[in-house]
Amino acid sequence: MSSWGNDVKISIFGESHGNGIGVVIDGLPAGEKLDFDEIYLQMSRRAPGNDKATTPRLEKDFPEILSGIFDNTTTGAPLCAVIKNTNTRSQDYGNVLKNPRPAHADYTGYVRYNGFNDIRGGGHFSGRLTAPLVFAGAICRQILERKGIKIAAHISSIGNIEDERFNGTDIPHELMDRLSKAKFGLIDQVREEKMRALIEECRMSQDSIGGTIECAVTGMPAGAGSPMFGGIENVISSIVFGIPAVKGIEFGSGFEGSKSRGSQNNDEFYYDNGVVKTRTNNHGGILGGISSGMPIIFRTAIKPTPSISRKQRTVDLNNKTDSELEINGRHDPCIVVRAVPVIESATAIAIINILSEVHKL
Repeated sequence: MSSWGNDVKISIFGESHGNGIGVVIDGLPAGEKLDFDEIYLQMSRRAPGNDKATTPRLEKDFPEILSGIFDNTTTGAPLCAVIKNTNTRSQDYGNVLKNPRPAHADYTGYVRYNGFNDIRGGGHFSGRLTAPLVFAGAICRQILERKGIKIAAHISSIGNIEDERFNGTDIPHELMDRLSKAKFGLIDQVREEKMRALIEECRMSQDSIGGTIECAVTGMPAGAGSPMFGGIENVISSIVFGIPAVKGIEFGSGFEGSKSRGSQNNDEFYYDNGVVKTRTNNHGGILGGISSGMPIIFRTAIKPTPSISRKQRTVDLNNKTDSELEINGRHDPCIVVRAVPVIESATAIAIINILSEVHKL
C-alpha cells in the first residue's frame, strides 16, 4: 500500500510522530550526479513552519542518506533516505483515538487496523509523509531535466480566487524555471496578496480553505505511454491520488471540455519545422494514453485542511455515542501552498517510470 512504481519503485515508510519517515528508491540508473542544493531547495518548498499561510510546526526535513549514493552520485543500489521527526507534540492528539476527526482517516484507519493505527499527527496517513515523496521526486526531476524535460506547477486557485492558466501550446522555459523554485508559485504574482488575505481570514476564523494546482510537463517526447490501463493519465493519477487531500484530477480541457463540441475541443495538427504539433492543446499532451509531444497539463483539486480549531460534531467510539471534538495541534489553514512541490515530485516519479517503460529515458 505504501509502494509505487515498476521500473523506478518507491517505498515510503514512517509515521508523522514516529522517530522518522523515509523512502527507499529502487531502479534509479547508476552514475547520475545529484545536486543536493537543488534537492534541499525542493524539500524547503514543502517544509512546514516557513510561512504564515502554513502550519507553524517547524521541521528542517533534512534527509539522511543510508545507501545508494556515493560521492553525490547514484550507485545503482537501492537508495534509502531517512528524515527525523524532531518537532512533535503528540499530546495534541490524545482525544482523537476515541473521537475521530471529521474528514480525516482516523475513523477509517481505526476500522481497517482494528484500532492499532498510530493516530498521533495522523500517523501514516499524515501529509508529513509527502516529505520523502518530494525527496524522491527531486532526484527524478534532475535526471529528467538532463533529458530536456521540465516539470513545474502553480497555485491555480485558492477558494474562488484564480491564477492565470498555462498557455497549453507554448510554456516558456523561464516560467517553468521560476515556478519550480517558488514557495508561493503563481503565474500572475499580483494574485498572491488576495490569496494570502483569504487564507489569513480562514485561519483567524478557525477554519481552512481548499484550491487547485495546475502542473505542466514540457519537453516530453511523443510516443511515450501505453493505451488502456497503462496510459499517462492512469499512471500520473495513480501516484497523485496517493497525496493526502487530493480529491480530483483533470487533464487538458477536462470537465470544461465536456461542455463543448468536437469542432471546438479537437486540436488540429500542423508541421512546425518538421515536427508535428497541435494548434491548441485541449488534449493536455496525451492522446490514447500516449504523449503527443505537446506539454502535458493537468489540474488537481485539493480539499480544505480537515483539522480546524472550531468545535465539530463527531462520535465517541468507546461509548458508541455522538460527541463533540475540539482539535488541538498545528495545522495548515490551506494545504494548497505546500502541496505544489509535492504534485511536481509525484509527476516526476510518474514520468520517469513512463519513459523507462518505453526505453525513452
